[in-house]
Amino acid sequence: MSKRKNIRKRGKISFSRAFQEFKKGDSVAIAREPAMQPIFPKRIQGRTGIIKEKRGKSYIIKLKDLKKEKIFIINPIHLKKIKQIERIQ
Repeated sequence: MSKRKNIRKRGKISFSRAFQEFKKGDSVAIAREPAMQPIFPKRIQGRTGIIKEKRGKSYIIKLKDLKKEKIFIINPIHLKKIKQIERIQ
């Protein structure tokens, strides 16, 4: 994701992204919404995780950081649903 938005979309928030719904077990990519003011951790930008549960308006995301699993609470405006590719073992 680029650091800047298109000039026509700058400062605007997409309502469809703000109110999107996810199910438990969905795979999501974390993409920071620059129009939102609160500080967002840079280390999770661009990562993929799994939805663990919903807490209020936000979702609990399970990420793998090296060998440890970590949990983050993220607003749905910063999430994009992705297709999970099954691994052949």
